[in-house]
Amino acid sequence: MTSPAHPPEPTADPTGPAPTPRAADPSPTPATADPSPTPTTRAADPSPTPATPDPSPTPVAVDRAVAPGNGGAQVIARQRLHPLSPVLKSVRTLIIIIVAVSWRGLQNLGPRNYALAVLGLLVLVLLYSAIAWRFTGYEVVGRELRIHEGVLFRRTRAVPLERLQSIEVVQPVLARLAGLAELRLDVAGAAKSEAPLAFLPLAEATALRTRLLSLTARTPVRAGTGAPAAPGDEPAADRPEEPDLHRVDDNDVVVSQFLTPPVMFTPLAVLYIVGQLVWNSEFGIFAIASMFTAVAGTIGAPVMRVLNFWHFRVGRTDDGRLRIRHGLLETRSQLVAPPRIQSLTVTWPLLWRGKGWLRVTLAVAGQSSAGGGDGQQSRAETDRLLPVATLDTARAMIPLAVPGIDIGALPLSPVPPRAAWLAPLRHRVLAAGFTDTVFATVDGLATRQLTVVPYARIQSVRVVQGPWQRRLDLATVYVDVAGATPAAAPHRPLAEAFAWADELTVRARAARAAARPA
Repeated sequence: MTSPAHPPEPTADPTGPAPTPRAADPSPTPATADPSPTPTTRAADPSPTPATPDPSPTPVAVDRAVAPGNGGAQVIARQRLHPLSPVLKSVRTLIIIIVAVSWRGLQNLGPRNYALAVLGLLVLVLLYSAIAWRFTGYEVVGRELRIHEGVLFRRTRAVPLERLQSIEVVQPVLARLAGLAELRLDVAGAAKSEAPLAFLPLAEATALRTRLLSLTARTPVRAGTGAPAAPGDEPAADRPEEPDLHRVDDNDVVVSQFLTPPVMFTPLAVLYIVGQLVWNSEFGIFAIASMFTAVAGTIGAPVMRVLNFWHFRVGRTDDGRLRIRHGLLETRSQLVAPPRIQSLTVTWPLLWRGKGWLRVTLAVAGQSSAGGGDGQQSRAETDRLLPVATLDTARAMIPLAVPGIDIGALPLSPVPPRAAWLAPLRHRVLAAGFTDTVFATVDGLATRQLTVVPYARIQSVRVVQGPWQRRLDLATVYVDVAGATPAAAPHRPLAEAFAWADELTVRARAARAAARPA
C-alpha cells in the first residue's frame, strides 16, 4: 500500500430528531465496554446531535383511513397485515418444529403418530397465529411508527423514524407466490430487526418503505453531489429506478462457496458414512439418516449463501442511498444511506487469494455484524456490499458506501519489530493508519481483514495495555462504533497509541460537527 489519498469529505448525515408523541431517545447506544485489562477511555463525542425542531409535524397516511385526533391533529387509523399472514407464519413455524423433532422423533412415534402430531401442531400454530394477527397492526403518527401486537399481553412499540438505519423488503418463497413481502426495520441500538411487519402486499410494502425513508431525513442529499436536494427531489414510489451499477457473476458466487472448508471436507464425511454402511452391519437406517442430516447441516450454510447472493446487484437511488438486491428463493431489497454506515470490512479468505477474490461487508447500527467463519450463517451474511469481487471492483464500489477512500492506497504503518514476541505469525500483517476521512486497520493471518471506520461514526476511543504489553511498552487502540465490533490496532508503541487516541478524538469531533445541520 502506497501514498495516502486526499478525497473529499463524506456526505453529512442530515437526519435530526424532532419532538413527537411518545418518541424514544434518539441518542446513539454506547458501545459495550471491552473486558481487556487497564482500559483508558477517551470519549469522542459525548453529546448527541442537537435536534432540529419541526414546527409542523405532518402525519403520513399509510392507508386511506385517516381519523381526526385530539387537538385537531390527525392520527392514522391502525392498519392490519395481510389476511394470509397467519397461514405463512404457521407454515414457517411448523417447518422449524419438524426439523427440531428430526429422525429420532419419527423413530420413537412411528409414521402414523408422527403425522398426527405434526397435524395437531399445525392446527395449534395456525390458531395462535390467527389470534395474533387479529391484534397486530401499525400506524404512522408524525415521525413515529407505532406497531401494535400481543395476544395475552398487548404492547405497542414506538419506533422514532430518525433512528431508522435501513429498511429491507424481504420476500420468502411462499410470500412471493402470494405477492406478499416482509418489511424489516433496522434501528440504532437494536440487536436485530425491530418489529418486522410480516406480511404486506409487495406494492404496499415498497410504498411504506419509501414514505418511512422520506421521513428519516428532513433534507435529502442529491446522489454523488453532497448538496441538499430540491423540495421536489424526495424519493417517490412511482419514480423509475436507476440502472444497477454492478452485478455479481453468479458463477463466481458458486465457485467462491466451493472454496470453503466445510464444502471441501464434505466428501470425506460422505465416504465415512458409505464405509460404515458397507462394512458395519449393525449400522441402522436411522443412524445413517442422522449422519446424512449432520452432513447436510454442515454444507447448509454455503448452499444458503449461494441462494442468498444469487443475482446480487448494487445500485444507487436518486437521493444517494445504496440499493442492494439479491436472492433466488427469498429475495431481498435493502436501502442504506451512506451516512448510516458505521464501518466497512474487506475480507480476504485464505482459499480465495489464489483467484484474487475478496468480500466487503457493511456494519449498520441496528444490525448485528458479528459474523462467523465460512461455515456459519449470521446476520452479517445479509449485509454484504460485495459477496465476492476482485480488488479493482472493490476499489470502484467502496466509495459509494464510504466516500473518498481507496483501499489500494491507504497510508498504513506496521507494528514495531518487538511486537513479534506477542504476535509471532501476525506481526508482519498488523498495520493501521489515518486518511482524511477514515481510520483503517489490518489484521488476520489465514483470513485477512481490513476494517475502515469513518471519523463521524466513532463513539469512543480506548487505549488498552495488557501485562505483557507493559513489559514491551506496547498498547492496543480500540475504536468503538455503534452496533459493530470495535476496530482494533494492536501492539502499537505506547506513546503512539496515546497520540493516536488524541488524534482520533479530535477528528471524530470535527467530523460530527461538520455533519450537523446548520
